[in-house]
Amino acid sequence: MIVNADSAQIYRDLRVLSASPSKTEMQHAEHRLYGVQDGALPCSAAEWAVMARGEINAIRQDRRTPILAGGTGLYLRTLLDGIAPVPSIDPEVRERVRARPLDENREKLEALDPESATRLKPADTARINRALEVILSTGRTLAEWHKQREGGIADEVELRPIILLPPRKWLYARCDERFARMIDEGAVSEVEALLARKLNPNLPVMRAIGVRELSDYLLGQRSLDEAIAAGRQATRRYAKRQYTWFAHQPPPEWPRFKEALDVDLLGEALALLGPKR
Repeated sequence: MIVNADSAQIYRDLRVLSASPSKTEMQHAEHRLYGVQDGALPCSAAEWAVMARGEINAIRQDRRTPILAGGTGLYLRTLLDGIAPVPSIDPEVRERVRARPLDENREKLEALDPESATRLKPADTARINRALEVILSTGRTLAEWHKQREGGIADEVELRPIILLPPRKWLYARCDERFARMIDEGAVSEVEALLARKLNPNLPVMRAIGVRELSDYLLGQRSLDEAIAAGRQATRRYAKRQYTWFAHQPPPEWPRFKEALDVDLLGEALALLGPKR
């Protein structure tokens, strides 16, 4: 059974733009956690990890093999390693922090948590506010909280990881091809339906690749050709970031396949899913 580990494919509003499995593909194998979340409700990595853990446990109880598929590294890391048990932020602290100018918050963060202040970009309002809220509300820095993680399943399961790192030229060409195919499959109508709901533009579903670019087209701010070109570029940039993350962040012993999968290489990859010798 295939369990979704992609932060966009979890939303039912993004079937086309997230390249979710088609009905035909879902008939070949059972799929879990695809299109299960309404776009108006953001799904955090911690929330997804709880859902994924439940699906994995249910599949294992049926004596079947769960296969996690997807490219959201934060989701996978949270599921495997757990998440820092940061308590809820005091509402008064949050209100006070968010009412102050960014420069003032950054100066306060430099005094209380210089490590975070140095690491974060000067204009990253959300993360600066978050780091400041945590230390003011809990008395501990985010880095200190992140040293104690809870809820990970890495020690409870036998992992057989497969990381696909195809040639970049091939990958970028596929990105361009896929975005064009999405237009043919109804991506414009999908974004039109999202705009009609008048959702908060800061929701993850509204920031998904392709939504902003096609929204500009629907609002008359660029032509369709310009929107497609921008969508393709955004897809390639995201693929580049994903490629870099999976090339360097997972443990070095996780096997990495750096060529487009031919028949022999596919067999080698699938062999990892079989019993260990």
